[in-house]
Amino acid sequence: MANAVVTGGGRGIGANIARALAADGWDVTVAARSRDQVEEIAREIGGHAVALDVSDRAAVEGAFAAVGPVDLLVANAGIGNRQGATWDADPDAWWHVFEVNVLGVHLCCRAVIPSMLERGAGRIVITASGAAYLPGSTNTAYTASKAAVCRYGETLANELAGRIPVFFFSPGLVQTEMTSSFGDDAPWTPPELAPELVRRLASGRYDALAGRYIHAEHDDVDDLLARIDEIRERDLNAIRLQR
Repeated sequence: MANAVVTGGGRGIGANIARALAADGWDVTVAARSRDQVEEIAREIGGHAVALDVSDRAAVEGAFAAVGPVDLLVANAGIGNRQGATWDADPDAWWHVFEVNVLGVHLCCRAVIPSMLERGAGRIVITASGAAYLPGSTNTAYTASKAAVCRYGETLANELAGRIPVFFFSPGLVQTEMTSSFGDDAPWTPPELAPELVRRLASGRYDALAGRYIHAEHDDVDDLLARIDEIRERDLNAIRLQR
């Protein structure tokens, strides 16, 4: 049975991704800071639970060493905005968003890549966000961190091209604890779309889309795959400056 690790898997999008992968037959390790939450999800899906702060290097290295070889990493853990004006925010709290959302992704990726390369197998899926490029945002921490995550995912995919597929995607605006401040009339994304996308990316059928920005609601990966030559030629599904 292939092994998957889902960080930020104790609730919300990550928990639903863990459920979807387990339903497909993956042996899933659910990791998040809250032990009670990850243990509950692990029991539900017949998986494993790891209490983990992804921004802690020693904790990440120890956790992945205990898990063993990983066939699929879903680097989903993330935290939301620090409220209030940027110039009034505590710098440590502001920076902690980057420690979780960016450094956490990097630490988890570097923990699994050497074994993936040695075995010649594995995939990485990173939860990014449309906040990386959508206009009108006024909070600097979350948006800047997700812009960094998108660029990290694309660049890592370039570095590992032909060896380990790396994907990054936007789950859309999903109703979770993180988005609880949004109104009922917000353009909510159906919660099943992100897990379905991850299931498909994990299958290996869509490896040609590695390094491309994929939106769980607005992109049909079968259509993208059918148009892969055009996508490469025109550099589509990429966050680029157009002149």
